[in-house]
Amino acid sequence: MDRRKFLLTTGVAVAAPLLADASHGAYDPTERSIADLGLAMQRGIVTSESLVQSYLSRIARFDAAGPKFRSVLAINPTALEQARALDRERAKGKTRGALHGIPILIKDNIETADPMPTTAGSLALRNSTHSADAPLVAGLRAAGAVILGKTNLSEWANFRSSRSTSGWSGVGGQTGNAYAVERNPSGSSSGSAVATALSFCAAAIGTETDGSILSPSSYNGLVGLKPTVGAVSGRGIVPLSPRQDTAGPMARSAADAAVLMSAIGAQPLSFGDSNASLEAFRLRGLRIGIVEPSRAAHPATLRSFEEARRIFEREGAVLVPVQEPAALRNLDEAEITALLYEFKESLNRYLSGLDPAKVPSRSLRDLIAFNLANEAAEMPDFRQELFEQAEACGPLTDQKYLQALATLRKGADVEGLRAMLTTPSVDLLFAAGNAPTEIRDPLRGDRGGEGTWPAIASAAAIAGYPSITVPAGSVRGLPIGIVLVADRFKEGSLLQTAHAFERAAGARVPPRSPNAR
Repeated sequence: MDRRKFLLTTGVAVAAPLLADASHGAYDPTERSIADLGLAMQRGIVTSESLVQSYLSRIARFDAAGPKFRSVLAINPTALEQARALDRERAKGKTRGALHGIPILIKDNIETADPMPTTAGSLALRNSTHSADAPLVAGLRAAGAVILGKTNLSEWANFRSSRSTSGWSGVGGQTGNAYAVERNPSGSSSGSAVATALSFCAAAIGTETDGSILSPSSYNGLVGLKPTVGAVSGRGIVPLSPRQDTAGPMARSAADAAVLMSAIGAQPLSFGDSNASLEAFRLRGLRIGIVEPSRAAHPATLRSFEEARRIFEREGAVLVPVQEPAALRNLDEAEITALLYEFKESLNRYLSGLDPAKVPSRSLRDLIAFNLANEAAEMPDFRQELFEQAEACGPLTDQKYLQALATLRKGADVEGLRAMLTTPSVDLLFAAGNAPTEIRDPLRGDRGGEGTWPAIASAAAIAGYPSITVPAGSVRGLPIGIVLVADRFKEGSLLQTAHAFERAAGARVPPRSPNAR
């Protein structure tokens, strides 16, 4: 029996008693906010233990079986034990905050001290357990969260092949989109997005190097926040590029994302100059730079953008046309060059620090050999050309790398986002988001849909600025979002704006119940 099947079967066994009670008034956590769940526990309507059981029931019925979304890679064997301990604390009058007893899923490239490996989706790391939490996980645990399990992802954060299919990993198989299981969930935080959208958890943590929080969040009807690089500690995360990597919250609302960000951030979350709470904040007077979408974008994307523009205007925001610098659309070659160098250096360092008894692969070269030796399991549809290109790179002192870095800093930051935010001065930038998701095609890999993902989102990833996506509509039941970008360490302002937009737009449509599929 493979590792994923064993762990999920364990989850089925734990959840079985609740399945029998589901028709007899058992608490249903579907679409419940973190605040709702906390209030239900406070009032004695539900316990953390029963919440964990409810989520395990949904995972067993719809993720491991039923439609088989395959978004949850492993169930934490200690989740119920954690929940019971937190229930005992609550019974004694002690609560740790808004996350007390709340079940959260973690992307499986983030280390936890629980008895679950951190695999990055690769069979090469299937035995890589850890004795300590990543700092962000320690923050969640200190805030009272229950670590429910690990989510599937695009293997190696989608940096093995340029022809990959998002949401596939050797350990977890193929994740399906929450709104249509046969469609692309987007990557690499695919499992975190799908599991959150389908209420397999209260919320989840993803990671992004370029697009891996925002894109799957947008394609699965969520709020996804990519924080400023450095706002969340990167220790204990399987690296791709420490210069661009960051973890962040993926949730069904901006309020829930704010609760998670408060727990995982290296510094307290600040809500801007006015320090207004999410609920008190209003859009009136906010200066928003409008970045016009390409006319080649999908018609539904254009419609959602125009509707979002009208909502911002109606709420009193000051909309300022902002010209997108040409430099933003000429960064792909420099970015891939920099990432190849950084991936090799950072991954070699990470692998060399793991227990050799658990992880025989000690370098990128070893991983390449491992994949070739396990070709049927690891490379059934796409290869590892990015691995091979990275292995051919030299040290970070190479002139080719330094030139790519200089191009990125100039194009994405100085002449890109910095100029867009200051000439004329605006509080944040607003752009259209995704097209409706496509049918998955394992033979051709991801094709990107009609039009392009907004250049400011990629620039924010490259330059380390914060960005957020928020639901803005749907077409034939498939979600479409918008993207907002702000200056460094302005996560609070992005969350305020996203929350105010949510309140005015009411655009998120939950996925239809898996029972109906």
